[in-house]
Amino acid sequence: MASLKRLTGKAVVAVAVAAGVGLSCGKKAEPPPPAPAAAPAPAAPRVRGVTDGEILLGMVASFTGSNKERGRSMRTGWEMALAQANEAGGINGRKLRLLALDDGYDPARTPPAMKELVETQGVFAIVGNVGTATSAVAVPYCMEKKVVFYGALSGGDGLRKTPPDRYVFNFRASLRREGEAAVKYLVQVRRVKPRRIAVLVQQDDFGESGWRGAARQLVSYGVRERDILKLGYPRNTADISGAVARLRKRARAYDAVVMVATYKPAATFVRRGKDAGLKLFYLSVSADSNGLAEDLVQSGKRYTHNVGITQVVPVPTSQATAIIKYRQALEKQSPGEKPGSTTLEAWIGAQIFLEGLKRAGRDLDTEALVGALEGIHDWDIGIGAPITFTPNDHQGSRKVWGWLLQQDGTFKQVDLE
Repeated sequence: MASLKRLTGKAVVAVAVAAGVGLSCGKKAEPPPPAPAAAPAPAAPRVRGVTDGEILLGMVASFTGSNKERGRSMRTGWEMALAQANEAGGINGRKLRLLALDDGYDPARTPPAMKELVETQGVFAIVGNVGTATSAVAVPYCMEKKVVFYGALSGGDGLRKTPPDRYVFNFRASLRREGEAAVKYLVQVRRVKPRRIAVLVQQDDFGESGWRGAARQLVSYGVRERDILKLGYPRNTADISGAVARLRKRARAYDAVVMVATYKPAATFVRRGKDAGLKLFYLSVSADSNGLAEDLVQSGKRYTHNVGITQVVPVPTSQATAIIKYRQALEKQSPGEKPGSTTLEAWIGAQIFLEGLKRAGRDLDTEALVGALEGIHDWDIGIGAPITFTPNDHQGSRKVWGWLLQQDGTFKQVDLE
């Protein structure tokens, strides 16, 4: 019996040890320490693209292809404005950051870039996209996803519906208005007879939007639309050889041409036209000023004569309050960058957008931004034209300025009427 008790005691000790229970000194065993709790996952932003410290914006533009200078300049102008705002502490305590993707001015590449920005990167709003045809495919996506689409470098009619698309806001005047202003300038200021004005059109929504304005104005002067010489060239190219050939056959019948073209084909058309002996005044609708000027100046001073552009901003040498601030920002944020129409348009458009963010307050979301932008009425930003949005009108400005190219590549501002 004693042997059995000794065996049983040893078994108990063995079981206790195996179970990790301490029996020494008669003390109660201590429980093992609890496992460390897993760190909580970071909370997702309540509003896409907005955190406590940052607002993330997106842009899809042409950083390659025939219109790449426009995309580069648009991004530069926006980044200047955001850098200024960040240096001043941000907007309502949040810094701003821009993600820009390239679509090469190709509408087929725009949708995947938009999806990447909104659904993968999670941007709050789309700002400063470049191109009319590309914007035409971006807008339906933004409407579906309820994403603000602001300040595109496009004067296309599709972005200017009545009543307006809720999430689409424009700073710049429409291409239709620019086309009208170009024709008025040629007829009323330069005294060109309406029937002696031809129109060069990029073959897409961009070209057609400008064409409708130019044609409507010519019709108002008594020219039948079917009698207007409409020249065309393929989008995203500088292939204007066919247009020049058609104009050469009727050279004696024309004194001016309105060009609804991007800067590269516009510059090529001017050079080829002058080389062919066409004595015309060349007026481009909203082409990038730096791209056009540099191309023609490098070709020779004679190519700069009788060349002008319509623009949605004053000339960069203007003494208007906002333009002075723009030049100061350019010198500080982008030293070496030449003042130009596109960086200026982007910078001004960004100031208006930032004002909207400021008015929307700290409790920011898409609907708050829409309401804040629609509350901007007769705001004097310092360009000589007030900015106004309303729930029934998302067109901030309708002002068009005239720029006349000088031999040194600068521009002189001229009255269009």
